[in-house]
Amino acid sequence: MVGIFKDIAHADPRLAAAYERGNDLPGASLRAWADLIASQLGDADRILEVGAGTGIFCAALAEQVPQAEIVGVDPSEPMLAEAARHHGHPRVHYRLGTADALPLDAGSCDAALLSRVVHHLPDRPAAARELARVLRPGGRVVIRTTVRERLDAPVYRYWPELLAHDARRFPAEAELLADFTGGGRFAVTRVFSFAQPIARNLAELRDRYALRAESKFGVLSEAEFAAGLARLDAAVSVEPAAGPADGDGEVLERYDVVVLERAAEPA
Repeated sequence: MVGIFKDIAHADPRLAAAYERGNDLPGASLRAWADLIASQLGDADRILEVGAGTGIFCAALAEQVPQAEIVGVDPSEPMLAEAARHHGHPRVHYRLGTADALPLDAGSCDAALLSRVVHHLPDRPAAARELARVLRPGGRVVIRTTVRERLDAPVYRYWPELLAHDARRFPAEAELLADFTGGGRFAVTRVFSFAQPIARNLAELRDRYALRAESKFGVLSEAEFAAGLARLDAAVSVEPAAGPADGDGEVLERYDVVVLERAAEPA
């Protein structure tokens, strides 16, 4: 795949469908994330999501920001087909495009979201230049990611070999900020962390990971993937049964959130 992703996995319609099933969030967690993101974007009538995937956040933001039009851009036709199928909305428009060549006019957006995508960008400074082009002065960007020095996702407990792999893929915080602030295009407004449940318990997490929907799983051999799944099965077997409403068994995943503001006169 050319452009926004280095990976080719999500060009496959079967994997795009798996991504939709394997990356869904519990309703309360999705609403919490949408509320947090919207609170950082300021007044926005047109919000862009770069790397929209199957549209989970596009639809959630449309509900959270009722006055806004949402434009979801992704380079994968199968992913956009899943987005239209599962997360269509009257104020959400999905468009084919890449982060370094966005199919939008200059100054046509008020805010932008990049969720779990910056580690896929082959040229982050080029993506930053494009964002500066399509955003109005003062427009906000929210980047939802995990920086290299804080890789702590639950997946590493069961597939520890993925930690070294992701340490090569994910930028350090300083690298990420430099890529977006270079040339005076953006100023950093805030960097913080936010965590929400991604599964009600380990059994649900096991079913999610079994879909192999995350691109990182593509680097594992069948034997390595099976070994990690066996470790997770062992953890599931000893997990205490938790009631459906007590939250005792919830699995949290933390993300770093970077908020940027587009300069009045980007270079």
